[in-house]
Amino acid sequence: MGGSRCKRLQPQSRFVNSGVGMSDRCPSLSEHLMTQLVGLHGVLGRSDHRAATGMLADVLGPAGQRSLDEPGQWFSDVADDGTPLEFSLAFDHAKEPTLRLLTEAVGADPGKYANQLAALACLDSWRDRYHLSTERLDRVRDLFLPDDNQGLFSMWLSLVFRSSGLPRVKVYFDPEAQGPHRAGDLVAEGLRRMGLGAAYPTLLAHTGRPDRVGGDRFSFFALDLHEDSASRVKVYVSHRDGTADDAVLAARAVPGVDDDEVREFVAEIGGPGPFDSRPLISSYTFVDGDTDRPSGYSLYIPIRAYVADDAVARRRVGRLLDRYGYDASLLDAAIAVLTDRSLSSGSGLIAHVSLRFGAGVPGVTMYLSSEAYAVAPPRPDAEALVALSDGGGRRRVDA
Repeated sequence: MGGSRCKRLQPQSRFVNSGVGMSDRCPSLSEHLMTQLVGLHGVLGRSDHRAATGMLADVLGPAGQRSLDEPGQWFSDVADDGTPLEFSLAFDHAKEPTLRLLTEAVGADPGKYANQLAALACLDSWRDRYHLSTERLDRVRDLFLPDDNQGLFSMWLSLVFRSSGLPRVKVYFDPEAQGPHRAGDLVAEGLRRMGLGAAYPTLLAHTGRPDRVGGDRFSFFALDLHEDSASRVKVYVSHRDGTADDAVLAARAVPGVDDDEVREFVAEIGGPGPFDSRPLISSYTFVDGDTDRPSGYSLYIPIRAYVADDAVARRRVGRLLDRYGYDASLLDAAIAVLTDRSLSSGSGLIAHVSLRFGAGVPGVTMYLSSEAYAVAPPRPDAEALVALSDGGGRRRVDA
């Protein structure tokens, strides 16, 4: 592709003033992401962003210094445009909003193994400063971090920031690290090593056989790296050509989840389905005391694949936030930090939406793209996927 990435992708906000008498220049990847990160802290009323910016600098490494005019050294699967970062805002009535970063550490000579070493180096440098424990990671390292990793990635890092307390860190592994045919074996053994072996049959009974190639797919195996009662083990399952019925069945692995609430979330955020462009994803949460079944369930909908543009996505998410009593103005402020384009001019800024089910009011999380390298065009074909009528007993879900 020819021409300046900055000039092609977005107007003035993509340029950095380089001083009197000098032409404006395209920012580096690090400058672009740091500006967004600091802005998101401001949206949440937080002035101290030193831990967050420092950790992001560690993750980006030398790759962060490359201009956005240059192709990225590593095309990361974290985001559609290859950016090794995705932001998210989590709303929960039991606590303040949480800012999260899903990241892929980028090695000096990027590749799955080099990126793995870079991620481990980050964890090592953060261990004492942020009171991390890699004991549980070490228990499964041989499963998910083989020398010849066959997955899409080796290890991703989730960084969680609240207004008080230390940052929290979670690691994500690809269950297909030893090949798709071994994903079920790795998840089963990973759970066993966490003292949760009895839960594996429960997961199989509530999903479309992710232990078999051609069925549903084990997407991620994740671990919190803090030794306390709130530390979690999480397993994610992608539903191949999934429907609301698949989500309902998956949710029944966890006691107390309301079937109708699952169906309503799917219809309002994703539309009628089936979801054959990008999959619905179920996540199961295990904490201390869990044995043969998870205690938490969340459903993730890749909203960007089922709307024409981000304006439609914003309207759908706004209704969801209103229904559960969350402040949608925070989402609008976050969007304003990330971009100055019109929402109808692209799709994918709002990439996913998740709902955490269980006791009390569900928690809502929005996953937001940095659009550092590309803005995906609108998808008018997606209109065919939504119900367009309020009549005949059908819910209008597009606007």
